[in-house]
Amino acid sequence: MRFFSLLAAFALTSVHGDGPFPVLMWYGGIWKASKHAVDVNRFFPHGIAVIAVEVRTMEDATADKVKEPISYVLEDALSAVKFVRENATKYKLDPASIALGGGSQGTLPALYVGCTAPELVTCIAAYRCQPSIDPKRMQEWVPGVKWGAPALGCSFEESLKRRDELLPVIKKWSPDWLLHKNAAPMYFENEWGMMKPDDITQNNYDVHSPAWAVGFQKLALATGATCHVKYPGHPTEGNDDIWNFIVKQLTSKTPAP
Repeated sequence: MRFFSLLAAFALTSVHGDGPFPVLMWYGGIWKASKHAVDVNRFFPHGIAVIAVEVRTMEDATADKVKEPISYVLEDALSAVKFVRENATKYKLDPASIALGGGSQGTLPALYVGCTAPELVTCIAAYRCQPSIDPKRMQEWVPGVKWGAPALGCSFEESLKRRDELLPVIKKWSPDWLLHKNAAPMYFENEWGMMKPDDITQNNYDVHSPAWAVGFQKLALATGATCHVKYPGHPTEGNDDIWNFIVKQLTSKTPAP
């Protein structure tokens, strides 16, 4: 049974021929059902198809009394990629040119697949995201932040208290613990810098701070993985932004790291 759903945007044939087209798969909400929009006009001119992916959520998992709610999300995320690859010919897609991405919470499934099954994808795009469900690690990166419940089946406070007990589950699902040198190339972008803008609440800033990306990048680079981070005042060499990174990775015959 297929639990995820796909909304495809393939309006390319009339302009770019019959394919096969590289494709960006963009994940939506993981707490409860929600769509995270991405501007397809950034990609259609380059002959890149776009698929919005909706997975079962942690709200679904909690209702089903699943012990590890994050499992619904991440198992579906991987299944969606496999489905697209297996049906690539039917949809005129290139199974060897698949980028994954998401905004905020929607990035976690993309990172998970990019770390656990890098042979299936070309690159990962992470926009203003939270790349960990490890309560200790996230508070090391962003002191005071509370994020991630109910990924581990309990409140954030309880997950922090029980962190040692929950560590095997965290290591099984959290992208920061799954990093290795062959992980798919990753690009993080945040619209805010290291100082909170005056018109942003502290909670909103903490959840979307670039400090998450910087912390994750340090771990990634230590393993030999490719990981770029951009935020105001901190540009990346060779890529203008996250969207430019995706296009370059999907349209180059030999994608640069």
